[in-house]
Amino acid sequence: MKLYNTLSRKKEDLRPLKEEVGLYTCGPTVYDYAHIGNLRTYIFEDVLKRALYYNNYKVKHVMNITDVGHLTSDEDTGEDKIEASAKKNKKSAFEIAEYYTQAFKENIEDLNIVSPDIYVKATETIKEQLDLIKLLEKKGFTYQIEDGIYFDTSKLNEYGELAKLKEVKLKPGARVEVKGKKNITDFALWKFSKPDDKRQMEWESPWGTGFPGWHTECVVMAHKYLGVPFDIHCGGVDHISVHHTNEIAQSKAGFEDNLATLWMHGEFLNLKDRKMSKSKGGFITLYDLKEENIPPLAYRYLVLGAHYRSILNFSKEAIENAKNGLKNLQNRVAELESEKGAVSPSYKEEFLSAVSDDLDTPKALEVTWRMIKDNNLDNKTKKATVEDFDKLLGLKLTKMPGKGIPEEITKLLKEREEARKNKDFKKADELREKIKKKGYSVEDTKDGYKIKKI
Repeated sequence: MKLYNTLSRKKEDLRPLKEEVGLYTCGPTVYDYAHIGNLRTYIFEDVLKRALYYNNYKVKHVMNITDVGHLTSDEDTGEDKIEASAKKNKKSAFEIAEYYTQAFKENIEDLNIVSPDIYVKATETIKEQLDLIKLLEKKGFTYQIEDGIYFDTSKLNEYGELAKLKEVKLKPGARVEVKGKKNITDFALWKFSKPDDKRQMEWESPWGTGFPGWHTECVVMAHKYLGVPFDIHCGGVDHISVHHTNEIAQSKAGFEDNLATLWMHGEFLNLKDRKMSKSKGGFITLYDLKEENIPPLAYRYLVLGAHYRSILNFSKEAIENAKNGLKNLQNRVAELESEKGAVSPSYKEEFLSAVSDDLDTPKALEVTWRMIKDNNLDNKTKKATVEDFDKLLGLKLTKMPGKGIPEEITKLLKEREEARKNKDFKKADELREKIKKKGYSVEDTKDGYKIKKI
């Protein structure tokens, strides 16, 4: 497999360090519902994991749940997002975290995303986080100011290599200033609780009562379950310049090695030429789509149609097209024989080549459609091949027999397709009318046909 490594800015061959691929994916900050832009990243990571399985790799997948320490600025200022949500909703911080964790897991299930082997909460690793900060302190990478313990980025020569900060020449003000910071890129390892603002989530430390920094949490959780270095670390592109850069800094300073070998990042989902953001409001959730009668797997289908490293523009028209495209594909699969034969070797080779080339899902979908419409393949071969492809696509194509279409209608559809193939359009029209009288409309498209109940 070749995968694009953000660290080197090029595709690299995957060379696992151990018998199983160690995979860490940045999970949700559970102060609100995940929006569909967040969920695009989780779909990309699911495709990555499925592609690893498809290439016969074993995988150990760890995902964190950020239930403390992520501030509203995404850096070192503002309120803790969980605490702020708790105040707003008049609930405890622990109740907020648990509620939105469960909502996230519902989204994951709806999108047919394979759950990680290990979910780990930031609040479950406070001791380990304190141990890492002590280690960094011992090695001379920390200093204390009024509001917490900070990492001194000037002490690490390689700081910022992931984001190429030396090339972009980060200017003063490019990151939020905090009084007492030595460098604008320095970041909090441990934040002190404010005397006049009682927190629900706080712990004792050698430096004072407080809570961990967001960047420290992920390093500790990844190190605890995967060791350092591990194979692949994933997240959204918004994590490159600060969050993942600061994870690498702590790992190099504390463990004298990079946290991961490969760093992979999914691009934004845009709404009307702007990125979707929970903190800025105006975002769309999976629940919103369901209320508009958009099945979650239609959103997955939309996401698969764009490469994970390209910006995807979301619109009502785009999601409706995806809904119809998925429905059409499901209908075509539903018409296939109930028994399956052998997987087509030539199509399998094409499909595998696409997914092994940095997860080219648009190409994989194109191969799937071309295979389904190939008149030289029998239906049993198509059935076996689409079932094999769906191990990666995750669209449940063969787990929804008929999609509610009666067997009688399916039989008529097969007869009509045979008539069209033989250019007997008169018979095809007669069969269309017969299907219509039984309560279903058929619309021919360039990709086949669409059928729906009248």
